Amino acid sequence: MDIGVLLPTGTAQWGPADDPRELITFGRQAEDLGYSSLFVNDSLISPRIEALTMLAALAPATAGVRLGTAALLPFLRRPVQAAQTLASIDLLSGGRLTVAVGAGFPGRFGRPLYALSELPWERRFARLDETVALWRAVWAGATSFQGEILRFAEIPPMTRPFRAGGPPVWLGGATPAALARTGRMYDGWLPYPPEAADYASGLRQVRQAAADARREAGDITPALFVTVRIDDDADSGGKALDAYARATYGMPLEELRTIQAVVTGTAEQVAERLAQYAAAGARHIVARLAALDLRSQRDQLERLAHVIPVLGRPERQDP
Repeated sequence: MDIGVLLPTGTAQWGPADDPRELITFGRQAEDLGYSSLFVNDSLISPRIEALTMLAALAPATAGVRLGTAALLPFLRRPVQAAQTLASIDLLSGGRLTVAVGAGFPGRFGRPLYALSELPWERRFARLDETVALWRAVWAGATSFQGEILRFAEIPPMTRPFRAGGPPVWLGGATPAALARTGRMYDGWLPYPPEAADYASGLRQVRQAAADARREAGDITPALFVTVRIDDDADSGGKALDAYARATYGMPLEELRTIQAVVTGTAEQVAERLAQYAAAGARHIVARLAALDLRSQRDQLERLAHVIPVLGRPERQDP
């Protein structure tokens, strides 16, 4: 079991006196505490440190921790340019990059971003899959690419990533189509289902799609994105989570719980809930800490670190 943490790169997670340069120290602290990965979120509309800039800064500042996106929105960037940037980060980090991707969602997380990126909203999933195929091709040395949407007759030599074939690419999402696409072509799955039973059901579908595509189940990393708040009791944790949900999403905790994995309570209660996802098959947890300033983020980071040994060897159940 790998336990990673999402860095608080958005201004909604900073206090008035916080310095965003502290995020480098935060990443080092997480590595020292035993976290196995540092992930960053991606957006264009909400104010935050740009995802790939953050990872490039973390690459030389950390030693062995994995660096990842949760999730990168490829449509915000030119596909060939993104391939070059990702290969560079993988190279600078010594092969520690993992790229989880998504196509965006309707509402303020979807159509407006496509409009600002000067891309059509239609066929966004096909565009995403083809972008990933392009990345893999140029990382392997391709000098041209002929897809259905993306076509490049001539691609000059590019930076090659640290690892042959480039960094692993995971897919976020839990719709039937996303599960099938994960099984067919992605290296990992990073959803956030509200219940462990939903995770187990989705993972079964991913593995069936992999088998249908003649891939091994072990080729796909089953990961989980989950919002975590450890407190003295469930009541105080719930109040803090509600404040976080309203500040981050503009919605109450009650509503957020229906669409995302959210865990709160004492350290023992949080460990018990996360263990349910581990029993359902999750093998890499990416925890988003529910706190609204960097001091509280560091406090949650230390509290969750005490849970890591408990989850290190989960009881395995076939999901």
